Amino acid sequence: MSDTYTATGRRKTAVARVWLTPGTGNIQINEESFEDALPTLTLQGEILEPLQVANLRNKFDIKAVTKGGGVNGQAGAIRLAIARSLIVADPELRPALKAAGLLRRDPRAKERKKPGQPGARKRFQFSKR
Repeated sequence: MSDTYTATGRRKTAVARVWLTPGTGNIQINEESFEDALPTLTLQGEILEPLQVANLRNKFDIKAVTKGGGVNGQAGAIRLAIARSLIVADPELRPALKAAGLLRRDPRAKERKKPGQPGARKRFQFSKR
């Protein structure tokens, strides 16, 4: 099984592990089909982006396991993991994937709630009198 390429991706609080094996383009996310796991075309397109940039749309079967976060965060984590595993499979794809911005881990996450306040930035209402 040396032709299996694996990588990890993270986004917000979601973590995704991806296994790429040469195949016909079958995609499974958390043991269910790609279309069932990601309900919108936008999210489905986000996951396919690294494969389209590398021109490998139907060359690999993808198995992804995600946990944490929501659907958007999980889709972003899978996208990063696919891009990283494509580089493991073929290091010459790195410049194209990097130029498309697919290798950057999005650092944005929810800001923590501070003590003595109702939220991260919100303050309690000010009363002059």
